[in-house]
Formats: sequence, structure tokens, C-alpha cells
Amino acid sequence: VVDARNGLVVPPRLLSRVRPQYTPEGMRRRIQGTVVLDAIVNADGTVGDVMVTKALDGGAWGLDDEAVNAAKQWTFAPASRNGTPVAARVRLETEFTLRQSN
Repeated sequence: VVDARNGLVVPPRLLSRVRPQYTPEGMRRRIQGTVVLDAIVNADGTVGDVMVTKALDGGAWGLDDEAVNAAKQWTFAPASRNGTPVAARVRLETEFTLRQSN
């Protein structure tokens, strides 16, 4: 696995993104913010291992888990080194925001 943040590889390019779902408790508590994830984008463009590096709720209300589940459904054009697809470590961010009602 290469680190896509260094200059030796062409980083993966996001093709499709799945938004995380609010849990009922997260919605009730009106929690908003960003979950930062460290993930592996596999050589086929799928997302493999995902780890929370900046939690939103510390797992208390399920939002961090929902962010991980959503990120695992994202798809990428894979990273490449010398034109060959390679697995790469990337940083992903996903946001939880509530709509304002008028």
C-alpha cells in the first residue's frame, strides 16, 4: 500500500460517493460535524480497510460507524504508479449536516 499523499503516485480519483445516514439518536441530539477517516483504496478502486481518525460522536450514537459504512461504498479510479493500479492510503472526510427548517 502506498501513501497517496506523497508525490510518487497518481492519487485515486473519486467516482461515486455515498452519503452517511443519520442514526435516530444522532438526529434527535442534532449532532453535526465532520468525521475524518483513513482508508485504503484498493487497486480495483473499491474501499478496503477504513479507520476513524477524527470522531464526531466517539461511537456513542452510531454516526462514526455510519461514516465508515458509507465510505466503504465509495468507488474510485485507483491510484497508479508507473501506469499500474496500486492500493493507496487516503484521507476521507464525510459530513453530517441537518437541514434548517423555515
